[in-house]
Amino acid sequence: MTDIEKNFVRAFNTPSGQIVLEHLRKITIERSLGINATDNELRWNEAQRALVRQIEHLALGGK
Repeated sequence: MTDIEKNFVRAFNTPSGQIVLEHLRKITIERSLGINATDNELRWNEAQRALVRQIEHLALGGK
């Protein structure tokens, strides 16, 4: 495990860290923009989702 992974695990492996991850997931990955979303909105939302997925990945120690 890399140093950055260890730090992500340390930061998010607490009750508060889990609440933060759940909130990030809710406002990004579980968010639906609807059929009237613009191309820019869809791209921006996908970028946010990718970032949250990366944070989750690192918080699990890179697994």
